[in-house]
Amino acid sequence: MPVNEPVLNYGPGSGEKKRLKQVLAELKGQEADIPMYIGGKEVRTNKKISLHPPHEIAHTLGHFHAGSEKHVQQAIDAALAAKENWAAMSWENRANIFLKAADLVATRYRPYMNGTTMLGQSKNAFQAEIDAACELIDFLRFNVHFLSEIYKQQPISSPGMHNRLEYRPLEGFVLAITPFNFTAIGGNLPTSAAMCGNTVIWKPANTQVYAAQMFMRILIEAGLPAGVINLIYVDGPTLGKICFNHRDFGGVHFTGSTGVFNNMWETIGKNMALYKTYPRIVGETGGKDFVLVHKSADADVVATALLRGAFEYQGQKCSAASRAYIPSNLAEEVKKKLIAGVKSFKMGVADDFSNFINAVIDEKSFDKIKTYIDNVKKDDKANIWVGGKCDKKDGYFGPVLTVYVYPANGFEKVMELVDTTSPYALTGAVIAQDRNAVELATSRLRHAAGNFYINDKPTGAVVGQQPFGGARASGTNDKAGSILNLYRWLSARTIKETFNPPVDYRYPFLGEE
Repeated sequence: MPVNEPVLNYGPGSGEKKRLKQVLAELKGQEADIPMYIGGKEVRTNKKISLHPPHEIAHTLGHFHAGSEKHVQQAIDAALAAKENWAAMSWENRANIFLKAADLVATRYRPYMNGTTMLGQSKNAFQAEIDAACELIDFLRFNVHFLSEIYKQQPISSPGMHNRLEYRPLEGFVLAITPFNFTAIGGNLPTSAAMCGNTVIWKPANTQVYAAQMFMRILIEAGLPAGVINLIYVDGPTLGKICFNHRDFGGVHFTGSTGVFNNMWETIGKNMALYKTYPRIVGETGGKDFVLVHKSADADVVATALLRGAFEYQGQKCSAASRAYIPSNLAEEVKKKLIAGVKSFKMGVADDFSNFINAVIDEKSFDKIKTYIDNVKKDDKANIWVGGKCDKKDGYFGPVLTVYVYPANGFEKVMELVDTTSPYALTGAVIAQDRNAVELATSRLRHAAGNFYINDKPTGAVVGQQPFGGARASGTNDKAGSILNLYRWLSARTIKETFNPPVDYRYPFLGEE
C-alpha cells in the first residue's frame, strides 16, 4: 500500500518556496507554444488561442493550438493503432511508466506542475500543492496498487480443472474529458483508464491546458508509448460529433457539468446501434454542497469549516461549501466570525504568496457569480452579510457562500430541507458536539452526499482515504481514488481449462438397474 505524498508547506525561507518562485518567474518570463499530442507527435495548427492568468488577464502565458474534426479522428486512429501493443504489454512495464511519472512530479517537475496550475488556474501555492503535486502523485501510485490488487483476484478451481479471470481493457478507445478546477483530475481521468490497458483521447478544459500539457510532457518522459494518451484541444460539440458516432467508442471518463453529462448520456443512448459494445459512462458532475450545523456545535469550528470550505480556491471545488444551515442560537456568533474572517482575507495574484483568495477561472464564471450578488441586492428576503463588491478590471475575483438561519430546535425539519433543496448529492458536512445529532444526520442524509464529513469542512478528500464521488445529479459515484473506479475500465474474461475432458456424452443417471 502506498503512503500519501507529504504536503510541503512553502513556509518563509523554505527551499521549496524559493524554487517555486524561481519557476513562476521563469514561466511568466516566456510565452509557451503548446501543441496537441497525437500519436506521439506534436501537432500545431493555424488556430492559436492565448492563455492568461485569471488573476492577471493582461499577461499572456502563451498560446495553444486548437484542433478540428480531423484532429479528433487522427487521435482516434492513433489510439486504435496503439491499442494492441499497449494491451499486450506486461502489467509490470505498464505500471512502471506511471510510477516513474509520479516520481518525476514528486521531484524535478513539482514546481512546474504547481507553477502552471497557479498561473493557469489561479491557485495559491498550498491549493496547487495539494492538487497538482500531492493528489496527482497519489492517484498514480494508488491506482497502480489498486490495479495490482484487482489482477490478483482469481476464482476458485474444482478438482480436474483450472479457472482464471483475465482482466481485459475495454474494446475500442476511451474518451477522457477533464475540468479546469483540478489538475489532478486532469491527470487521473486519462491515466486510470490507460493503466488498465486502454488507449485514450484526452480533452482538457481550455482553461486547464497550461497544466495539462505539462503533465503530458512528463508522461512522455516517463516512457508512455505513442498513441496511448492523445491530448487534443477541441470544442465539445466537435469532440462529441466524432467520438460518439464512432463504432469503436468504448467509454467516457468525465468530470464537468450535469447538463453536459446528461446530453452525452442521451447522445450515447441514441447511438447504441452504432457501437461494437455497450460503452462505459463514468461521470462526476459537481454539487451544491452543504454544511449542516447543530445547536451543540462549536462556533469556531463552524466558522473555520465555512471560511475554508467555501472560500479556498474561490469556491470552485466541486466539493466546496455552497449552502450553510446555521441554528439561531449560534447565528450571531458565527456571523461575526465569518465577517471577521472574510475581511481578513487578502486577495490578489497567485504568485504573491500572502494572498488567500485568487481569481475565479474566467469572465463567464465571474459574470454568473455577480448575477447571484445582484439578485440578492434586489431581494427583500435576503441580505449580504459581508462583501458583495467585485470588478473584473484586472482579474476575475469573487466567491460566494449562502447561509440559511433556522430555528435552533428545528434540526430534524431542516434535514428535510438539506436533503430536498438541491438535486445534487456530492459532499456534505454535519457539525455537532451532540453525538445523537451526528447519528441522526448521518442516517437521515444517507443519500444526500457521497462524501460525508463530521465536524469538518466538506472539501479535501485524499486519495486512498476518502474515495470521491456522489450520486443523484452529482454523477455515477464511481469513486475516483479507489479500487472501484478501476473496475469500470476493465472487462473480465473467465477462462476454464479442463485437464481430463470427458469422451462420452452419457451421464451416470441414464443407466437403468
